[in-house]
Amino acid sequence: MNKYEIMYILLANLDEESRKNTIAKLHGILTDHGAEVTKVEEWGIRDFAYPVKDEVKGYYVVIKVSADPAATAEFDRLAKLDNNVLRHIVVVDQD
Repeated sequence: MNKYEIMYILLANLDEESRKNTIAKLHGILTDHGAEVTKVEEWGIRDFAYPVKDEVKGYYVVIKVSADPAATAEFDRLAKLDNNVLRHIVVVDQD
């Protein structure tokens, strides 16, 4: 298994319950495919330097996972389809 760092940005106007459900769903994609989420950091709402999909703020979440490439590929595919996710990025963790 490789180590990855994933950052995703959710809509800032989600209520707390919707935000928690979306985060759980995204993490569930990884764990359902054999990944282990080792660390979760919720950075909260931050302003963007420029509008993203007509939004000026977003809720940032950074996670570290141990996963096979197939799990992160599926996360990438499904995050693109989720209307609550504005942006996401998956990078190999060098730690």
